[in-house]
Amino acid sequence: MKQKYPQIKPMGDRAILIDFEPEISEKTLKKLLIVKEIIENELVEDKVEVINTYHSLLIVYVFTIENIYDKVSSLKELISRANIGKNINSQIYHIPVCYEEEFGLDLELISKEKNLKISEIIHLHTTPIYTVYFTGFLPGFLYLGGLDEKLQISRKSSPRMKVEKGAVGIGENQTGIYPKTSPGGWQVIGNSPATFFDKNRNPPCIISAGDKVKFYSINKAQYLQISEEIKATNFQLKSEKYHG
Repeated sequence: MKQKYPQIKPMGDRAILIDFEPEISEKTLKKLLIVKEIIENELVEDKVEVINTYHSLLIVYVFTIENIYDKVSSLKELISRANIGKNINSQIYHIPVCYEEEFGLDLELISKEKNLKISEIIHLHTTPIYTVYFTGFLPGFLYLGGLDEKLQISRKSSPRMKVEKGAVGIGENQTGIYPKTSPGGWQVIGNSPATFFDKNRNPPCIISAGDKVKFYSINKAQYLQISEEIKATNFQLKSEKYHG
């Protein structure tokens, strides 16, 4: 018997999980984000935090859930009212990336494994319009779908202990950007000087699930110039409303 989605179940005593169709697709993402919006709007007094992944929503309550059946029933009612057919508001952000040798630590490896020239790798990486599915494992880390199949490659068997802030990497069928220096196992192909998470900014991460990303290549001199503009708070990512 085919399972009916979404499925709602408790996760501990302060959270509820809503599972949608187990697939990575823009159709599921759109449905998920519309439901997320209505839950956040309707449960303001409960002060819930709603976290999304590829195909699920985790609703975290401030206090222990006293009657899980009432909460689940309430969520089912909210979901039934969600206008799944409406468009979601999204922006497309244009992100500069320097792919020069000192930043593209794994370009040679990818070039040899995929039998591609480095110029071809850069072209293949900067051509698509990527979809932001969610943020994690670090605050502001963007999980981007839409990577060209020719660039898909396994993560490193032994992760680096230190990946620099702004590093742009490839892992399996995704690409992403490290918002701060951390350990990591993605194949690093470049670095962006832009800031993707700032706890003193509201919101701390301006790019969110449902938004789009388009990379463009810059040289080292442009990288340094943008870095100086960021320090002087004179740089802002170019963006506009996305019509797709």
